[in-house]
Amino acid sequence: MLPEPIDNNRLSVTDVPGESADWQAISLFALTFNGYEANGSLENCAAIANERRNETLSDLRTCLFFEQRRWRHYGDEPDDKAMADIRYLLEQIRGKLVSGRPGT
Repeated sequence: MLPEPIDNNRLSVTDVPGESADWQAISLFALTFNGYEANGSLENCAAIANERRNETLSDLRTCLFFEQRRWRHYGDEPDDKAMADIRYLLEQIRGKLVSGRPGT
């Protein structure tokens, strides 16, 4: 079962998995945002993720969503390098929320 979607305007720091969260918790959080819907297509979502756009909260959540989908497709958990990148995305998401300037 998929987690309940969380709009950017309702997202709070407490929704974002902490630094020691496991992949399952991160994966569930990633699915609270549908990057395909938010960006109009798989191709647009992939472009944002592969370019590692990070200007807005939506960019960051798109990247995290796409990583979840990527690793689900691989049928494996992220390796150490990918987890470091994923944890960086979570840190950036928290930073946007704490600063009060999440963008769109």
